[in-house]
Amino acid sequence: MSICPIVSIETVIVDLPTIRPHKLAMHTMQHQTLVIIRLRCADGIEGLGEATTIGGLSYGNESPESIKVNIDQHFAPLLIGQDASNINAAMLRLERSIRGNTFAKSGIESALLDALGKRLKLPVSELLGGRVRDALPVAWTLASGNTAQDIGEAEKMLDLRRHRLFKLKIGAGEVDSDLAHVIAIKRALGERASVRVDVNQAWDEAVALRACRVLADHGIDLIEQPISRNNRGGMARLNLSSPAPIMADESIECVEDAFNLAREGAASVFALKIAKNGGPRAVLRTAAIAQAAGIGLYGGTMLEGGIGTLASAHAFVTLDTLAWGTELFGPLLLTEDILTEPPVYRDFHLHVSAAPGLGLAIDEERLAFLRRDNH
Repeated sequence: MSICPIVSIETVIVDLPTIRPHKLAMHTMQHQTLVIIRLRCADGIEGLGEATTIGGLSYGNESPESIKVNIDQHFAPLLIGQDASNINAAMLRLERSIRGNTFAKSGIESALLDALGKRLKLPVSELLGGRVRDALPVAWTLASGNTAQDIGEAEKMLDLRRHRLFKLKIGAGEVDSDLAHVIAIKRALGERASVRVDVNQAWDEAVALRACRVLADHGIDLIEQPISRNNRGGMARLNLSSPAPIMADESIECVEDAFNLAREGAASVFALKIAKNGGPRAVLRTAAIAQAAGIGLYGGTMLEGGIGTLASAHAFVTLDTLAWGTELFGPLLLTEDILTEPPVYRDFHLHVSAAPGLGLAIDEERLAFLRRDNH
């Protein structure tokens, strides 16, 4: 393949309203902010990427504003003039010069994959080894904080055949109230749905020891990141004692974290997130570590819009086993879109296009209207 230089990289911040407040342990979202990356090549092909965080700096080390500045000021000078078709060389060049910044790196890698897929007329999933499925089961997060409202929302999703996996965000409230909230929802849904919880590190180890047993006794299938990511010893102890599987999420901030968690037996399930690993190729390295260690896989999200969601999906459809499904529902949480065609959800699954690249296109009018620098 002939060399095709990168000629420009543009970043655009977009603020999109959510359909309802989305309550997490550390933050309540009223909108979601996306950083859209447009990587243009000398042959006229444009690759699209997305870097999205949750709650500014309340969740992690990067914010939309820092992502934009760092890509504009530090990433772009390293990449412009480099061969867009050699993704490995481009990403290694970034790794040598820029520490961390996995959200920004993920957006760049997604854009490079999208451009190469368009150039070769192949979907990104084929560049990542080849898909073994065309659709992914998708969980919905119930995060209003109101028990009756969450039950009604879950019933609606079941009736629409959109979701039958439900994750509850808990940890912001008093522990016994949170447990009662979860138990009531599971009792209402019964065997029609899988119910999981995400604590977002809110508990200490003593609370988690008791709460995990209570949740398991009432039919909760999975408990995500109950304690601090820094307490890997506590995670290992919980993983041994909890009747319900423990899933690592915030504990995995890079591929090396995944290796250490597997070595220490700190989780039975890994949440895979392209943003926290540094891109679709990087998240598959974490998946390989998990599979070698006999750890289950769950396709996680940072509540991305359509671009980031499909970048994740193209990686996840290449995995042989994805026992715990995915939560790639980010676009469904938003009231606005910047794509000409939104991702397709039906029959409890996200369907992944086999069109070249990520299989999507920007709606230029909507982007122009919704971008932050126009408001």
